[in-house]
Amino acid sequence: MKKAPDAAGLRALTQEFLAAHPPATTDRGAFLEARFDAGLAWVHYPEGLGGLGAPRSLQAVVDAELAAAGAPDNDPRRIGIGLGMAAPTILAYGSEEVKRRFLRPLWVGDEVWCQLFSEPGAGSDLAALGTRAVRDGDTWVVTGQKVWTSSAHVARWAILIARTDPDLPKHQGITYFICDMTDPGVEVRPLRQITGEAEFNEVFLTEVRIPDAHRLGEVGEGWKVAQTTLMNERVSIGGMRLPREGGMIGPVARTWRERPELRTHELHQRLLTLWVEAEVARLTGERLRQQLVAGQPGPEGSGTKLAFARLNQEISGLEVELLGEEGLLYDDWTMCRPEFVDFTGRDAGYRYLRSKGNSIEGGTTEVLLNIVAERVLGLPAEPRSDKDIAWKDLAR
Repeated sequence: MKKAPDAAGLRALTQEFLAAHPPATTDRGAFLEARFDAGLAWVHYPEGLGGLGAPRSLQAVVDAELAAAGAPDNDPRRIGIGLGMAAPTILAYGSEEVKRRFLRPLWVGDEVWCQLFSEPGAGSDLAALGTRAVRDGDTWVVTGQKVWTSSAHVARWAILIARTDPDLPKHQGITYFICDMTDPGVEVRPLRQITGEAEFNEVFLTEVRIPDAHRLGEVGEGWKVAQTTLMNERVSIGGMRLPREGGMIGPVARTWRERPELRTHELHQRLLTLWVEAEVARLTGERLRQQLVAGQPGPEGSGTKLAFARLNQEISGLEVELLGEEGLLYDDWTMCRPEFVDFTGRDAGYRYLRSKGNSIEGGTTEVLLNIVAERVLGLPAEPRSDKDIAWKDLAR
């Protein structure tokens, strides 16, 4: 077996790659494709799938060399669902054919992904989902409705969970698929939000045919597969890599320094408290990413996501109070369809409104508190009377 490169070896490989593909003269798409093929996309992934089998922690070595050379990135905010949720799940449960088909265009950004999980009657209680998938030879016929689907209007592919056996309890009888969003029977409708945007969607599936080859994991084990997606999602939301004063705290701190006339003692104390909490959350996220070197994320990611949601809402509220009447201004009330959420370069009023969704997306605060209580702190689980009842017999 070929030995994985160490930090020095990765640095040398990256420098060789840059010499062969100068960022200033290489087409952006060609550069990204070549980077993937060289194993410098995800260094901890296997060879041939964007990686070199190196420790996950060494990705920072590659990224630093590329950034210093002015290399283009793959616009991670635009393809965040693919990078943070679909890719780890495909790597863990996809066939070799599926991995080779999807991982390269996903990482390069040729194909945007979305997540078809939540339903009108199955949001916090995701396992109660009712979208059905019925087998027909080598294909599955899927019918149902999904909701709160970010980027569905621009996505080519979706990760999807559907019920394949209603006679089993709700956490069983679920199967996980890859769905082509351009197939007949897929209809995407916008959901207008309080910000005036429609980055979310509802998706209607009417007899959509999915080949069995696009199933991830075994039939009936979709809940197990979905846990890989959900845990990675919470880490990607709450544990993203940020510099000091990155994220929501940055604009507030800048305003505080540049606008002394807005300062009061009470706001100063609140800002100091939130600045410290934001820094603690940032460092905790860094520690969590280091723990990921040993394997897949666990329930700890739910804690970082909880902190992310609470801090964003409190910090954006402070920003609006600090700015007074200016904090109520927000220019983008007209209906628009962004590809992804972008908090940068926006008004304080936008950040205040959009942050309200942080306690819902990626798992509601109430559900994540239960996960932390039971799986991190070891507290007794809440009674669940529907645990062993067939899904078809549950009250709705």
